[in-house]
Amino acid sequence: MSRPGLSFSHFGMYVTDLAVMERFYVGVLDFTVTDRGALKGPQGAFELLFLSRDPDEHHQLVLATGRPAEMAFNPINQISFRSDSLATLQSMHGRLIEAKAGEIVPVTHGNAVSVYARDPENNRIELYFNLPWYVTQPVRDPVDLSLETSALMAFLELHARSLPGFETREAWRARMASKMGIN
Repeated sequence: MSRPGLSFSHFGMYVTDLAVMERFYVGVLDFTVTDRGALKGPQGAFELLFLSRDPDEHHQLVLATGRPAEMAFNPINQISFRSDSLATLQSMHGRLIEAKAGEIVPVTHGNAVSVYARDPENNRIELYFNLPWYVTQPVRDPVDLSLETSALMAFLELHARSLPGFETREAWRARMASKMGIN
């Protein structure tokens, strides 16, 4: 159950080199191109690339041409993708290394384990797996994703239990549902 009315659907961003970005998101992160095309906008024509990893969602990510090659500041803080398992996250970590993604940093937040990296246009991406517990945030501690999956999970739990606010995810979720007025 979630708060009624709105739910997050997709993210769109301007890119400089659509072909390079397509290769990264399709080749490394396993997105599928669902559509592509061009539209006319106030600044002239631009191309759009629609990507998804879910057949129920036409697009989860939209890449649009028009980002200037030289920008003093990247306004995108991060784009986050949830992993279905710790083993998947470990595998994707290896794929990012093979793809020579920039600034690959695996960390634990206590309530999740994440891999941060940079895509070809220096946007920060986060791949993460939710852990079955909660700890007070923020937490960002290095973690070794080369450990065998069960050993890694044991380490992550021991680490989380040492942090303030440790509780089960179910207990945290119940508190948040009450706070949000969701019964």
